[in-house]
Amino acid sequence: MRRTRTRLAVALIAAATPIAAAGCSSGGSASAGPVTLSYALWDQTQQAGYQACADAFTAQDPNIKIKITQAAWSNYWQNLTTEMTAGDAPDVFTDHVAYYPQFVADNQIMDLTADVTSAQVNLGQYQPGLADMWVDGGKRYGLPKDWDTEGLVYNTKMLTAAGVSPSSLDSLTWNPTDGGTFEQLIAKLTIDENGNNGLSPKFDKSHVKVYGYVPTYDDGNTGQSSWGDLAVENGFSFLPKPFSTAYNYASPALEQTVTWYASLAQKGYAPPYQKNSTLGVNAVLDAGQGAMTQIGSYNVSSYAGPTAKQSYGFAELPIGPDGRKTLINDLSDAIWSGTKYPTQAWKWISFLASPACQDIVATKGVIFPAITEATKKAETARIAAGQNITPFVQEAQAPGGTFIYPISQHESQISTEVQSQLDAVWLGQASAASALETAQSAVSGYMSQP
Repeated sequence: MRRTRTRLAVALIAAATPIAAAGCSSGGSASAGPVTLSYALWDQTQQAGYQACADAFTAQDPNIKIKITQAAWSNYWQNLTTEMTAGDAPDVFTDHVAYYPQFVADNQIMDLTADVTSAQVNLGQYQPGLADMWVDGGKRYGLPKDWDTEGLVYNTKMLTAAGVSPSSLDSLTWNPTDGGTFEQLIAKLTIDENGNNGLSPKFDKSHVKVYGYVPTYDDGNTGQSSWGDLAVENGFSFLPKPFSTAYNYASPALEQTVTWYASLAQKGYAPPYQKNSTLGVNAVLDAGQGAMTQIGSYNVSSYAGPTAKQSYGFAELPIGPDGRKTLINDLSDAIWSGTKYPTQAWKWISFLASPACQDIVATKGVIFPAITEATKKAETARIAAGQNITPFVQEAQAPGGTFIYPISQHESQISTEVQSQLDAVWLGQASAASALETAQSAVSGYMSQP
């Protein structure tokens, strides 16, 4: 969905020039005749689905045409910032919870509260918890678009060669002391150049042929596809509630988790930071040099179907001391405050968030739409396409099994600072305790700013 998670660039949003906010209902329309709305998104794999939505939307309202533009994640936010500064941003754009608080602070996106109320949008139709993510200060800035959870992806042939049944992954356990059965599996899947696995006393960690686990080291301030879920399973909480200023990076529960995560490379079960960062997780797995990693449901297509270079399977995350927990994230669509067509933009926004569009997107088998009924259709479509994504759905539906993305101001600075400190841990230059204490001090400083 996102969707390759990289660290957020510093101050991309903060550099934009604030624009006076306006509600769609009160903004009127610059034209009662035919208009063309610009709509921006970053995921190329989703463009076909939203083009189909745009075609259906224009068929029912011929006076509104949609022009879709797409830019990769690495360029998307910089482009958007530049366009806002120049007063030429897209009328509607795909938004992320990490970015929208700053857009709100800078008056760059519209408050949708009155429109949602007037249209009597059924907020109960969405996956539980998603609708609340787009409310800041009692005002709504988006409607749920889709969701993603995290799970394990593994090389099926390597699992078979190790004598491990895929069904046994359903009951994997994890703890930061000895790693539980999760670490035992990682060790068993790790093979040195002499054919010894990580459980053997003959295992040579200096000459590893296949790593049991390939970490995502460059995972920002949330550890969305790495340490974040495990930390929450260990009792950690990023924030007490959305928009809180009290981050908790110095938590002992997080320190324990990060220490364990770093230990995988120290034991030879995972590639060291220097090697992994140059190749990338996907490249290591596709080359047959890694057996397993953690991914978001939005990346499933990279490991399934005709483009997959190995045979892969998927499983839920291991069960930690506080149970199985996964971050659940959501996107929405935002209306730029500078649009000349707020009324038409709202019509497009409401269509994107409706069953009419989300059912179309579901059939494309790329993401899980936010509407629960559409999720069922998406699951069916993806299974038919050879993507066994049921583990991701089961996690989303498990009571108490998900937690939302930590939403706050200063996301870009926080992400850069936390990643910088964790880099020192992955490189063996700092302990988790000292690095996280430094990160917490810096983050507290950011949160004390307006």
